[in-house]
Amino acid sequence: MSLKPSLFAGIAGGIAGALLTVGFLGGAVALRPALVYNLLTDTGHTGQYPLAPQQPVAAQKKALDISDVVAKVNPAVISIVISKDVPVMEQFFTNPFGDQFPGFQIPQFRQNGTKKQEIGGGSGFLVSADGYIVTNAHVVQDKGAEYAVFTNEGKKFETKVIAVDDVLDIALIKIDGKDLPFLTFGNSNKVRLGQSVIAIGNALGEFRNTVSVGVVSGLSRSIIAGQNGGGSENLDNVIQTDAAINPGNSGGPLITLDGTVIGMNSAVANGAQNIGFSIPANTVKDAVDSMKKNGRVLHAFLGVRSTPVTAALKQKNNLSVNDGALILRGSQPDELAIMPGSPADKAGLMENDIILEIDGQRIDETHSLPSIIRGKKPHDKIVVKIQHKGEEKTVEIILGEAGTSQKK
Repeated sequence: MSLKPSLFAGIAGGIAGALLTVGFLGGAVALRPALVYNLLTDTGHTGQYPLAPQQPVAAQKKALDISDVVAKVNPAVISIVISKDVPVMEQFFTNPFGDQFPGFQIPQFRQNGTKKQEIGGGSGFLVSADGYIVTNAHVVQDKGAEYAVFTNEGKKFETKVIAVDDVLDIALIKIDGKDLPFLTFGNSNKVRLGQSVIAIGNALGEFRNTVSVGVVSGLSRSIIAGQNGGGSENLDNVIQTDAAINPGNSGGPLITLDGTVIGMNSAVANGAQNIGFSIPANTVKDAVDSMKKNGRVLHAFLGVRSTPVTAALKQKNNLSVNDGALILRGSQPDELAIMPGSPADKAGLMENDIILEIDGQRIDETHSLPSIIRGKKPHDKIVVKIQHKGEEKTVEIILGEAGTSQKK
């Protein structure tokens, strides 16, 4: 993690084909940006204007409900401070010309030991009374760094990283404790467009437990998010929200008005106004359960290299379908279309086959082959409809587990 990451990425599909930049939220910079404050008359109401006499009672109740929810969940939301040994540089002077030019000095720099320094920050939330905390993988990705957890009351805990999954951008960490406050997961499949939500996190790595309120402004988004120089990740079916979230909010919860977690804040569209993205709670919960049980997330594996069928690809290759995933080898000799011994290989799939459907779900712009497979578990039996040499047929495939050796 750099001291001042340049965050970038694109939203898959974009808006009217436009490319938006999306960046992960973790990693508060050590050199803090200049902040512009919009000073309002102090009314005695935190973050609100005085309620006008004619304002409906329902509006007053909603504001009260939000503050009640925040008071309930805040103790379980934590801040993560990232520290690392960094070089200590000192200046010294030398005369490269010796006695020829006495008094001539050139400044140079050399390392004189190291010192521990805060290099960033993120957010997280407790998911069990015995100290398990969930956050983003990109918050705790530096194996050479140390991570300290601070509660809303300022209590500090040393922490241990239990498991990190870069595919889902989810990490599980642990602090020592008992009877700790924790949050519960809601069913993110039941989230509705326009539903009111609350985001809480360590904004800018400096303002702990910052609260913002908004709505669910989009569902089932697919984005590509990453850090400059640190690669990128595909995040599928994420929740879009207009609740204000900032760098340092990574790993913080997105909460409904009943106090349950429906998402974990992970990315924001750079240059946009309040477009943030959260990993759905169902995905986070499944990952946490797998990490506790197996020490990692078990990912399903099909074993094909493919590319989405587009209008341009259809025309170039004279295809007869408008969508699907064309099985195709890569540009390098070792980038095979079908991995030997993989579930796809055992099922008889071949290069130039087009995967049309999996379990009745058509593969198209909003349902990619990788995202559908990521939604499955190892050893799941799937029904795959393919086009083989111009003819459609259906095959059953038992998925494998990514990262395990494949044998015929």
